Amino acid sequence: MENSLNSFAGLDLLTSAVIVLNANGCIVFVNAAAENLLDSSLKALAHQKLTDLFLNPKELLAVFDQAISHQFADKRQDLTLERAGREALHVHSIVTALDNPETPVLIEFRENVQQLKLDREERMLDQSKANKELIRNLAHEIKNPLGGIRGAAQLLELELPERQLKELREYTQVIIKEADRLQTLVDRLLAPHRLPHIVTDVNIHEVCERVRSLIVAEFPQGLTIHRDYDLSIPEFRGDKEQLIQSVLNIAHNAAQALGERIRQGDAMLTFKSRVVRQITVAKVRYRLALDLHIIDNGPGIPPEIRNRIFYPLVSGRDGGSGLGLTLAQNFVEQHMGVIECESRPGCTDFRILIPLP
Repeated sequence: MENSLNSFAGLDLLTSAVIVLNANGCIVFVNAAAENLLDSSLKALAHQKLTDLFLNPKELLAVFDQAISHQFADKRQDLTLERAGREALHVHSIVTALDNPETPVLIEFRENVQQLKLDREERMLDQSKANKELIRNLAHEIKNPLGGIRGAAQLLELELPERQLKELREYTQVIIKEADRLQTLVDRLLAPHRLPHIVTDVNIHEVCERVRSLIVAEFPQGLTIHRDYDLSIPEFRGDKEQLIQSVLNIAHNAAQALGERIRQGDAMLTFKSRVVRQITVAKVRYRLALDLHIIDNGPGIPPEIRNRIFYPLVSGRDGGSGLGLTLAQNFVEQHMGVIECESRPGCTDFRILIPLP
């Protein structure tokens, strides 16, 4: 047995998960990647039947039986393997029949990144719809009493005796100013639902250039803006002002996150446009789509909020309203698109995908 395990040691160098089975379908060896994928160790997995690890082993069992009976040399298929109390595994499997009676079957699992992406996108869209409904209802609930509070404070101020007006007016003004601040916040929350959708022909590079000029005006020193455009991208029907606001919100957040690098003089912001083909956006397949990236070389998004950055009132900096990315996502969704984000220290990449005609 020891010699058998040693013969498979080289499989630990592979990044894909590899599982070796005996003729009974029991696990003989798993490499390090398989241990990570299955959240278990070789010691715990050894001698277990692979099919016992999953709630829906029927397809896996069928292809194992075919390998044992030498119906193929290797077979590839996509599988969704359900596990009790854990997320399902979306994998591309390669089952190979080996010329070894002790270990006749080798299975390689590669995580199906596309399926994971679709699942994540679907969860994000569902969450976005729930957020919009919550925001709209909450904003209306706040808006009505705010007017009454402000009005009552104004009336109270008018009724104050002259001798007490100077010392008590400070308190009524606090109430009035805080009511105004909350009113502004509520108006911003309701903005996507109120603004008319003005559809025209949109050139995405005109949108990027408009945003670039605004960013350069605010950050004239220490920030380099690189443009990498595919000028063959066609115009499409959309709301130009909404798209400018979406790109501006992302780029402005990036510029603010680059504060330290701007002071050092090596801050970089990149606008990159491409066309992607045969892509699924919001569960719909499109032949062509705009692929716009807004990339910065800042510190990255804090890990604790990385999965919540599109939620309302979630901000990674002091004084931020947490509405910029929420509004950007809402506006892009109105164009049947999505915004995705990948972030690590030194590189944050926001990707806007919008279907093209």
